[in-house]
Amino acid sequence: MTNSERLQKIIAQSGVTSRRKAEQLILEGKVKVNNKTVTELGTKASSTDEIQVDGVPLQKEIPVYYMLYKPRGVISSLNDDKNRKIVTDFLEHVPERIFPIGRLDYNTSGILLLTNDGEFANLLMHPKHEVSKVYVAKVSGIPEKSELNVLRKGVKVDNDLLKAVSYNILSTDKSKGTSIIELTLNAGKNRHIRRMMEQIGFPVKKLKREKYGELTLQGLQPGDTRPLTPHEVKEIRHLANKIVKQ
Repeated sequence: MTNSERLQKIIAQSGVTSRRKAEQLILEGKVKVNNKTVTELGTKASSTDEIQVDGVPLQKEIPVYYMLYKPRGVISSLNDDKNRKIVTDFLEHVPERIFPIGRLDYNTSGILLLTNDGEFANLLMHPKHEVSKVYVAKVSGIPEKSELNVLRKGVKVDNDLLKAVSYNILSTDKSKGTSIIELTLNAGKNRHIRRMMEQIGFPVKKLKREKYGELTLQGLQPGDTRPLTPHEVKEIRHLANKIVKQ
């Protein structure tokens, strides 16, 4: 007997769009199953069914999950009009159509996850699922703890409240006037740490994401990739479902 699942879940897992957007497409009559238009959200389909979204057949791919140690100077995108290096250049050996979960700035290095599982990606990126991420920043200046404490409450930058869950001063270099600071975030906005640290007077010179949930860069060099183990996928999915913002 073939297992069947809700149509919007199948579409989300294919990486085409989010489950919510898939539901909207179904309601708008833009989804077909076996050449018949479907508009009921409760409709189920199986792996043997032919599904079309906006006239494009859904590709049936096995979900895959990868970690990239993103180097600096690489775009967290699938294409770039300036012909700069993009993250999928490091995963050309992967036959599936994978995409990055979230992004890291051009000049930020560290853990970046990629997948073809749209539902998994949306789970990790949704604001209510606060999976912690640990960054290490080299900043100009030597801040006092009292100056960094404001980060827990948050600082306002361009109508965004930017905050850190915690911080730890790892080292200082008085001769060079720099510090190394570890920062933990639950949610990240565009250039979150760079804007936040600049606002309090300690601009970032170098930034790396060293931890994503329980995942670390252990054993990897910049540009290296590896598939996540089934256990790692299960654990980070469980973590995202467990930590729900009230």
